[in-house]
Amino acid sequence: MSVIVEAAVESLDDALAAVAGGADRLELCANLDDGGTTPSAALITAVREKVELPVLVMIRPRGGDFMYSDAELSRMYEDIAMARVLGASGVVFGVLDTFERLDLERTAALVEAAEGLPVTFHRAIDRVARRVVAIDALAALGVARVLTSGGASTASEGTDELRAMVHRADERLVIVAGGGVRANNAREIVEKTGVTEVHARCSGDSARIRGIVDAVATATPSR
Repeated sequence: MSVIVEAAVESLDDALAAVAGGADRLELCANLDDGGTTPSAALITAVREKVELPVLVMIRPRGGDFMYSDAELSRMYEDIAMARVLGASGVVFGVLDTFERLDLERTAALVEAAEGLPVTFHRAIDRVARRVVAIDALAALGVARVLTSGGASTASEGTDELRAMVHRADERLVIVAGGGVRANNAREIVEKTGVTEVHARCSGDSARIRGIVDAVATATPSR
């Protein structure tokens, strides 16, 4: 089973470097130093014109927490519509309530707004206390992927939780391991957890992505 390598990028140069490094998919953002926010229409268009890989678009109106006002939610709906019109292959978002639990009502509404585009629930999940149980609710809402470090600072530190999340998800959705994924730990993460997709930032460095691609090329996800 081949392992998919998703590269987080915030510019056209990053995207082209990720392609050169052998990435299978892109997560397109702005402001990656702040965890990623919604990229501009101009950037989405530029990347879609130059890159043939699937492009997932981050839908996040600002950095900081994941509890959004009604005005911010309205902007997220607009940005999902923009991403869909511009040819995104999927969208990435995460919404929590004031107790840092999944905001199921707002998440469901955003999934519906995506109109069939695959949805990734991003690392907002790592703020949730009962992450493994939360997988059931996200699967029921039709979320396609969950990007997570298993609640730890890095995926390497969260391997036990990641493995539990993979088992809980079964084949209902895909767990994507992200957070500190590097060439020197990617294979171990895959083999300890059973994830079939990993996520890493590409800051114009194709060699970094190539190292991860090579590292997981012969990895066997545990089951």
